[in-house]
Formats: sequence, structure tokens, C-alpha cells
Amino acid sequence: MKSKAKKLKEKRYVLGIDFGTLSGRALLVNADTGEEVAWADHQYKNAVIEQSLPGSKKRLKPHTALQDPADYIAVLTKAVPKVLRLAKVKPEQVHGIGTDFTSCTMLPTLADGTPLCSQKKWRNNPHAWVKLWKHHAAQPEANDINKVGARRGEDFITAYGGKYSSEWFFSKLLETVREAPNVYDATDRFIEAGDWLVWQLTGQEKRCLSAAGFKAMRVSRTKNKGGWTYPSRAFFKALNPKLTDVVGDKMESEIIGLGSNAGGLTQKMAKRMGLLPGTPVAAANIDAHAAVPACTVTDSGKLVMIMGTSTCHLLAAKREKPVEGVCGIVKDGVIPGLWGYEAGQSGVGDVFAWYVENAIPAELSQAAKQAKLDIYQYLELQAAKLKPAESGLLALDWWNGNRSVLVDADLSGLLVGQTLATRPHEIYRALLEATAFGTRQIIEAFTSQGVAINELIACGGLAAKNPLMLQIYSDVTGRPIKVATSDQASALGAAMYGAVAAGIYPDITKAARKMASVRKKIHRPKAANKKVYDQLFNQYTKLHDQFGRDAKSTMKILKQLKNQALGL
Repeated sequence: MKSKAKKLKEKRYVLGIDFGTLSGRALLVNADTGEEVAWADHQYKNAVIEQSLPGSKKRLKPHTALQDPADYIAVLTKAVPKVLRLAKVKPEQVHGIGTDFTSCTMLPTLADGTPLCSQKKWRNNPHAWVKLWKHHAAQPEANDINKVGARRGEDFITAYGGKYSSEWFFSKLLETVREAPNVYDATDRFIEAGDWLVWQLTGQEKRCLSAAGFKAMRVSRTKNKGGWTYPSRAFFKALNPKLTDVVGDKMESEIIGLGSNAGGLTQKMAKRMGLLPGTPVAAANIDAHAAVPACTVTDSGKLVMIMGTSTCHLLAAKREKPVEGVCGIVKDGVIPGLWGYEAGQSGVGDVFAWYVENAIPAELSQAAKQAKLDIYQYLELQAAKLKPAESGLLALDWWNGNRSVLVDADLSGLLVGQTLATRPHEIYRALLEATAFGTRQIIEAFTSQGVAINELIACGGLAAKNPLMLQIYSDVTGRPIKVATSDQASALGAAMYGAVAAGIYPDITKAARKMASVRKKIHRPKAANKKVYDQLFNQYTKLHDQFGRDAKSTMKILKQLKNQALGL
């Protein structure tokens, strides 16, 4: 028998498995110190399915974004064993597992969790596949949900800041009912992909209250203090008669909280992942939400910006207040014990990537290569030489629609002020500034309603790699910005919740004190820059309202004409 002293010296590890838009990542973390020991990334074979289904030449309709759930399982069976090998860690040293998933990502399954798209009968029907968060083809359904919800005075309208998004659960589900009623009938369960992953790991179907609240209309019945519930049968019937009993028939399962133990790892999955059966698995979490405690945030008044292909803005508060354009207000939904608020921008890193991939001249790429820099570094170096307003440009950052505060996937990008003298690095800086203005819009939506924001903390790939961007954000908002130490905050946060589920820590606050930290460098606003950006923000707001709030704005007309030209 091992001595007590030797047992105390043994290291305890937890796994955080982060499922993103293009890949999944397994991160092994020392549960006692937060040290990130090893990580392994696995690219999805089918990535984002936007043009046609695998093996098919039939073109999918515009704004479709699907995925293959087999790619998610491959992350578990490829990345997890690899990270254990890299760290030279034994299965018995892994005490808990936490997962996070980009959301809202939804799939239809059979009663045992088998994805419908894995069945030969349904493989050629796009509605049988996973609908990724950025599947925006359900905007007409979102519009109808908002109309019916507003007419009936449904509580979810208030909880979602006035509008339900095309990115979310029931917009996608209503689209399936309308366009593929046979798929709807064949489906036993419609489920958030994160909850489905936990189901595959544990063999138990349980749904986390976070995704149910932020994406699937499970909200507080504020009018009659009736607790937390989905909308009534009457609401769903008004949307479509087939949806009358959708919750009871297609979604009913146990709701559990963040950090809860959802069950132990099954014998089958343990063998495939190289872990021990029974290893505790935490409730599913949303990727951005998992990052919050990894940024040391477990109390109120601190806005966390998770900056990647899109940006998610998360805030915990002591009270519930209506805020325009939020993606939800959910008690215990971000940090247990507090009201969680979510807002966001549908395109940030994606906007910069679009620009680099489609609008950079060959000579600029060659210059970057000669300077031994990638094109982003080269553009940042040139853009950093510009003063605020020096480019003469102003942009609206809606290349992928607007998530907050307008909640409208039909909106599109805008660039004003171009001349024959405009250069690529000037446009790049204008796009950086546009996303900063979009964040300031979100901050002011909160603070104008008395929801306090006392601190900004950034994390994610962009926060780690783009100091110019963070300085612009600080100048535009007039606030200091801290940055999480971890470059993999979502995976770290998932691991932290895994530690809570395993009983290593009693709650996420205690876990954060041991496992999370922020960097010493703080980006602070420059007064002279802030003065100029205040003027630019006023002009941004004018464009924002002109193009975003008018139901007959040029952007809307252009999209209608495009759809007509495409025969849609």
C-alpha cells in the first residue's frame, strides 16, 4: 500500500475538451495548479458543410452551415489518447472531464442518441445533419418566432433582449418542420450538440440549463413567478401545429447545472479514449461561457470578451434587468449563483479572414513574406502606424450579420470613405475599429439600463495574437483591458468544471483561485485616441441605426433582390 505522503504528492489531472467551429481540442490540466500540461487538436474531416453534403453534388441553399457529428467523436478518440501520450499520464491520474461546445449547434437523433444523418435513409437530407451556430438560413423562421412571441407577450422575448436569433435552437427546428416534416417526424430527440456529446460520454441524456436558457427558450416566467420553463404548447402550436408537443415529445430530459456531475464515462467510450470507466463528466457548457472562470471571473460586473471567429460577450450580475439585443439572461447560466448575460458579434476574426483571403493584392503578400511575417502581422504592423481617423474610413462589422444588439442575420457589411488612395492596411484597421465600435454598442446597451460593467477581460486567439486590436478596443471603449494568461481559455474552463464535477473543488470560485490567472500587461486607453474615437463612434452609431433599424434599409432590399435573382 502506498504511504499517505506519497499519495499527497501524486498529481491530479483533469481534461478539458473544447469543440470549436473547425476543430476540437483536448487539454490536460493539473487540477491543483492550473498548469496546462499538454494539448492536442483534431481538425474536423468535413469542417463546415456549406456548399453540398459529403458525397453529393446538389447545392445547399444560401447561408447553410452544417456539420458531421462523426467529426466530434473523432476528437474524443484521436485527440484525447494523443494528449495522454504527450503528457505521459496514466488513465487513473485523470480525475474528471469537462466539455464545451460552440453554440447553438443542434442535431436530430434517434431515441438512443444515434444521429439521424448517420442513417442511410436520411443521409442526403440536409435537415438530418448538425446545424452549426452560424447556420443563418433560418432567419425567416426567427422572424416568425419573434412576431408570434411578441403578439402573445411571451417571456422569452424579454429574456432575449427583444429578439430571438436565427442562430438559435427553435429557429433551426422550425426550419426543419417547414422544409422537412418527414425528418421532424423521424426524429426522437432534437438536442444541443454539447449535450449530445455528454450523452455519448456517459450514456445518459441530460441537458445543461445554460444552453437550454440561452438558446432554447427555457426562461424565467417573470409574470407569474412560475419558475423556469419552456413556452406553452399554445405558443408552439401557433408557430406550427406539428410543434404543439415538441418539448415533451422531442426534448424532455433532466436539466442540470454547470459543474454538475452528468455521469461517469461509459465502458465503451473509456476504451476508445484511453481513460477509466466511471471518470466523472461535467455538464455540457457553451464554449464562450466556459472561458469566463478561466479569465478569473466568478463575480459580478466583469465583462469577458471571448475573441475568435466571432466574439461572445459574457457578464455576471446580481440582478435581472432587460437589455436590448442580449442573447439571453439566465440565472446560474454563466456563473452559478448569479444572473448570466450573453451578447455577441457574429463576425470578428471571420471578417479579417475574409478580407485577407479575398482582397489582399499579391505584392502585399510577397512583401509580408520578404519581411518574414504572416499577412496578418504585416497588416497590423502597417495599420499600427496610422492615427485614429487617419484612414478616412468607417465600417459596419456585419459581414456575418448582427448578433447584438440588432439580432439580424440579414444585415451585411459596409465600408465608407474609400478613395483611389485607399490602401489595404487602412481598410484592415477600419475593420478592426468597426469590431471595437460593435463592442462599445454592446457595452452601452448594458450600462444604459443600469447593468454595471466595471472591468473588461479578453481571451481567445485574437486576444493573444493581436495587441493592436486590444489597444483599439481600449481606446474606443475608454476602459482598461486585461488578458487571460491561457491561450486556450475555453478548454481550461471546461477542465475547471471537470474538476468541480469530480469533487476536487466544491465550486467554480475555488477552482478559479487555483487554476486561472490573467497576464501582467494591461491595455490602457489613450486619452487623445479616445477623443477621436468618440467622434467616429457617433458616426458609426448613425450608420448602425440607418442601415440596421430600418426594415426597408438598403441592405434588406439588396438581399431581397439577390434572393430573387437566385430564384429563392
